[in-house]
Amino acid sequence: MALDGLEKELKNNFDRKTHTKVNFVRYADDFIVTAGSSELLEHEVLPVIQSFLLERGLELSLEKTKITHIEEGFDFLGQTIRKFKGKLIIKPAKKNVLSFLSKVRQIIKDNKQATAGNLIMQLNPVIRGWANFHRHVVSKQTFGAVDYAIFKTLWQWAKRRHPRKGKRWTKDKHFKVYGLRRWVFTGRIIKKDDSRQIVHLINAAAIPVRRHIKVKGLANPYDPQWLAYFETRRRKLLQNRISV
Repeated sequence: MALDGLEKELKNNFDRKTHTKVNFVRYADDFIVTAGSSELLEHEVLPVIQSFLLERGLELSLEKTKITHIEEGFDFLGQTIRKFKGKLIIKPAKKNVLSFLSKVRQIIKDNKQATAGNLIMQLNPVIRGWANFHRHVVSKQTFGAVDYAIFKTLWQWAKRRHPRKGKRWTKDKHFKVYGLRRWVFTGRIIKKDDSRQIVHLINAAAIPVRRHIKVKGLANPYDPQWLAYFETRRRKLLQNRISV
């Protein structure tokens, strides 16, 4: 709440006619400000932000504040934003990927004695949630690397569960063919009616990458003339969710 009004403050200090590249993007307490030069950011924009925060008893974290060129890139909300040869590329940030894999490995480590089915039921929501968060950016290659890292960890889990069994037996026990996929980590769970259900570990790479389409700036959900636009948008979003 303390940051409410910062965007307006920047607009008041930097008229778009003279500072066309001063823009503000915020999510909760994380925000970025773009400008035409590092000098403008450091000597004009930064003092305005510091003054705004000082009035509210706040100050910028020196560890988290960074002035950089877009071609060098920066991390924002778990994703790396960077320009390559004039083209803007957004990918899952390395720190975010490592944090995600650390969480997955911890779940596997904490479930050394769990059945494969119960382990899968714990992992699938985590993998699906992470992949859905990054599905709108350039993440296909990262998804594949993450799937391989998870597979290696699960293979070690399976070998520890059956130290006296050979690799082929362990593979046949826990890794099956599912559709066009091979080496799919598979298990069984017991449902409430005591029936058994086969479950498979999902692949992050199986989550389709789809570009996010922003809402048109003039679109108003309370204006009858935009009802058809929002209905079409809602229907497309629903179709995308169903197809995952």
